[in-house]
Amino acid sequence: MQTVLTIAGFDPSSGAGVTADLMVFAAHSLFGTACITALTVQSTLGVVSTHPTPAPVLRATLDCLEADLPPAGIKIGMISTEDNTLVICDYLEKHQLQHWHQSGGWVPVVLDPVLRSTSGRELLDPAGVTLLRDRLLPQVDWITPNLAELAVLSGVEAAARDDLPRACRALQTRTAQSPDGHRLGIFATGGHLDPPDDYLLLPTGQGLWLPGERVVTRSTHGTGCALSSAFLSRLVLGDAPRQAAHAAKLYVAAALRSAVPIGTGIGPMNHLWTLAKP
Repeated sequence: MQTVLTIAGFDPSSGAGVTADLMVFAAHSLFGTACITALTVQSTLGVVSTHPTPAPVLRATLDCLEADLPPAGIKIGMISTEDNTLVICDYLEKHQLQHWHQSGGWVPVVLDPVLRSTSGRELLDPAGVTLLRDRLLPQVDWITPNLAELAVLSGVEAAARDDLPRACRALQTRTAQSPDGHRLGIFATGGHLDPPDDYLLLPTGQGLWLPGERVVTRSTHGTGCALSSAFLSRLVLGDAPRQAAHAAKLYVAAALRSAVPIGTGIGPMNHLWTLAKP
């Protein structure tokens, strides 16, 4: 049983954030731990308010978990503030150095850059976005942005299908300018495209399209969180990036198809469909 860590916000409706991430990990037979970056007041009807975790509490939580349950993979979602972004950067640097000395390798880190809610509420302050782009991105292995997030982070328009490869390469080039020559892998989600194909840019610079299909349902809350967490899970389980991305897409599609509508707004997927009895 491998341990994986989610660093993200708390969604009390369990459609997204740490509660959803933990279900995705469980669906992949992984043991999940969580560090909450912010409490949110929300339901299937949307986000009402956010309440960031104080940075010292975030730091203490990460240090406490690291001492007892060091993760074999890390997923980062909603961060909320500049101070919390700085804490996470410090944690990643320390964790990866410790893991390298102990086992001779790195653990995969996947960032789902949650900048705004679907309803348009800001979920990371402007200073935090700058720090995420300039310091956090060079420390993670993969990022799973949607079109709007990709445009913000790359500085290149990403509204249409033909925009995705160009925006992804601009973002990869930007992070490759870090002192260690780090090359970021990008799994850009095209859920708003028609058809909803995703674009995978490998750290080697090879890019490829991953065909998607439109699943008609109103149970779509947290699809980005689930895809990112499923992708990390498959990497931890040993899949190569292309196979991990394909498996994550299949997982999310099945979670959408098997979802039972709950709530009066945009409900959650069926994160635990893999555990259903035949």
